[in-house]
Amino acid sequence: FAQSLGLLSRRIRAAAAAQELSLTESAVMARLSREGPATTAALARAESMKPQSMGATIAALEERGIVARKPHPTDGRQVYIELTAKGAALRQSARKAKHTWLEHAIAQLPAEEQATLFAAAAIIKRLAQS
Repeated sequence: FAQSLGLLSRRIRAAAAAQELSLTESAVMARLSREGPATTAALARAESMKPQSMGATIAALEERGIVARKPHPTDGRQVYIELTAKGAALRQSARKAKHTWLEHAIAQLPAEEQATLFAAAAIIKRLAQS
């Protein structure tokens, strides 16, 4: 079961491989998109990484124009990391590629298997939320 979910997850990620982002870079972009600007330390804690490692990830994203640094609104010693317009567009493009691949793959299944898959998805979601 876990192997099947892992394989599916890898296939979905591969659909957006043209973006050439690491899992950590993708996770940082997703977090910034969902939760808004954050400090490097906060991102490191959220991703269970050392701040130095997160700093390297941020630097790579910044070099590509995907994220930008901006002053913290209340603490002049801190810097916020935020997703740029280019980063948001890249994230949207990757999400669209993943969804398109998954929709196409599901469309290849017979209607009965599609119904079974959607029922299983509801059960998997419940498991993940418990």
